[in-house]
Amino acid sequence: MILAKPNGPGHGPSRNGDFLTGPVTDRRRKPVLRRVIALTAAFLLTGLASLLPAAPAHAGDSAFSTWLAQQWPEAEKMGISRRTFDAVTRNLQPDLSLPDLILSGKPDRDEPGQAEFVRTPAEYLSEKSLSRLAAYGRQLQKEHASTLATIEKRFGVPSTMVLAIWGRETDFGRYKLPNNALTALATQAYTGRRKETFLPEFLYAIKMVDDGYVKADNFPASWAGATGLTQFMPSEYYKYAVDLDGDGRANIWGSVPDALASAAKQLAGKGWEKGKHWAYEVRAPKAVDCTIAEPSHTMPLSEWLKRGYVPAFGRKPTAAELADPHSLLLPAGIYGPAFLISKNYFVIKDYNFSDLYVLFVGNLHDRIAEGHGFEAKWRTVAQLHTRDLEDMQKRMTELGLYREKIDGKAGMKTRAALGAYQKANNLTLDCWPTNTVLTHMRKRVGQK
Repeated sequence: MILAKPNGPGHGPSRNGDFLTGPVTDRRRKPVLRRVIALTAAFLLTGLASLLPAAPAHAGDSAFSTWLAQQWPEAEKMGISRRTFDAVTRNLQPDLSLPDLILSGKPDRDEPGQAEFVRTPAEYLSEKSLSRLAAYGRQLQKEHASTLATIEKRFGVPSTMVLAIWGRETDFGRYKLPNNALTALATQAYTGRRKETFLPEFLYAIKMVDDGYVKADNFPASWAGATGLTQFMPSEYYKYAVDLDGDGRANIWGSVPDALASAAKQLAGKGWEKGKHWAYEVRAPKAVDCTIAEPSHTMPLSEWLKRGYVPAFGRKPTAAELADPHSLLLPAGIYGPAFLISKNYFVIKDYNFSDLYVLFVGNLHDRIAEGHGFEAKWRTVAQLHTRDLEDMQKRMTELGLYREKIDGKAGMKTRAALGAYQKANNLTLDCWPTNTVLTHMRKRVGQK
């Protein structure tokens, strides 16, 4: 919650003898007199306060107050009690310091946002971070061996994968989520860029309080409202939370068994295929066409291998995997490792919609389970600002090369469309957005 700050120095009672008639001459009497003055003033102020009308609960933002009140009918449909709704919303105020907001009267600017979308692959997939987490993950694998074995047997998801999610989301519980879920979700639902996504989550968060799963004033979350050791959105809690330790409550905040089992159930619920790898890092042919590195271009894994893609570290796919459709992923264009990705890759991506997130979690899983990092090196590339990537996407849309959402993110479809533009204009084909290519587009393609 956001609390009002004190008025600053000098906001308390005066120390100049305002309530005395005549000067104070005996210095020994000053402490006593000051206590009398303070008590008298406090008494008078308390009496006066009782006669004044109560201040509006949302005096700081009347529009926000009105918006909150408008959410009651939908909250009532979800079975939330009026008492809880009023208690949660009474003193709630938006936190306008959060990223990804649309603020009236303020110019658009690049927000810090999620690291998955504003850092380069080399920065996000830091060798130092991955190695550190893998070392600790192997310790935890031994410490929680029995729990992890139960989870893997029950849900069919590798225990090292749920460990990897725990490591990425909260540094194995050592990172403390800095926001209050109710404040964060209310803010995003009120003035965020994805209001329609966050409004249901805000109502589910209130329901979690109403159902007694968590307390309103002890509801830690990310800026986007994800909560718990493995960062669940409130709606996901109702779908997938598991009480594995048997204490009668699915405690994703303080119980490692509950949190990891809940993450495994979520992956299983989203379609995880047991016994199959999340992706294979491969050595791509030197003349790889990076424009085919997007999800709709699929072939059986066996066909990719016939065409010269060689699994890193000598990994051997199973017969079932060889028959499964895979697509090519080049996260940094031609400037980094290549991957052949399967259905399980997209299951992880449904947990967090970012290719870099999936690569971090998948590689951390590999490091814990097999000791392998990335075979190929991530080369240094520059990351375009969000507004520049949006500009690039708009111009490629005008050309008919890009048909997805204008979101300022250099995802698979954006990189493939960029490669098509580079091909058509006889530019270096690398499928990585740069200022050089954007300048070329600005000279040739206008904006409507």
